[in-house]
Amino acid sequence: MMDKIEQIFESALWSTRFFVLFAVIFSMLGGMALFIVASVDISHVVGMVFDVYINGLHPENFHEKIVSELIGAVDLYLIAIVLFIFGFGLYELFISKIDVAEKSAASKILEIHSLDELKDKLAKVIIMVLIVGFFKRAMHTTYNGAMDMLALAGAILGLALAFYFMHKGDH
Repeated sequence: MMDKIEQIFESALWSTRFFVLFAVIFSMLGGMALFIVASVDISHVVGMVFDVYINGLHPENFHEKIVSELIGAVDLYLIAIVLFIFGFGLYELFISKIDVAEKSAASKILEIHSLDELKDKLAKVIIMVLIVGFFKRAMHTTYNGAMDMLALAGAILGLALAFYFMHKGDH
């Protein structure tokens, strides 16, 4: 009798892992939404460029504006990738291996074997999001002297070192 109760309880407990599907589904939907938004943003930039060069009107700070908007779109793409990696990783860790992916000759970047591996992949993409965000903000900062420029140079050096050490662990 106790074995039967234990078996029913463990079966019910094991089935609760399917609640992870909510996170998987909504991570994928969020990632797709961000891909759409970023793509619309880029198409807007392309439209602005064509408009400027067809009409011959070159607005002030045009280059800075388009670069800033493109960096913003890249930022959205990177966040979408975070959501995709998160969703695929949760699915593979809690539900099942993705059979189609295992048979595919595509990149193994979405293949996750442990929670630590998922966290590592997410951390790398999140660091890239932070780097892109830093450069977006650095473009719109007013520099009032040598100390400001020195601080910017130090921040870029710090980011470069972080990026170097982040990838050094891969080899």
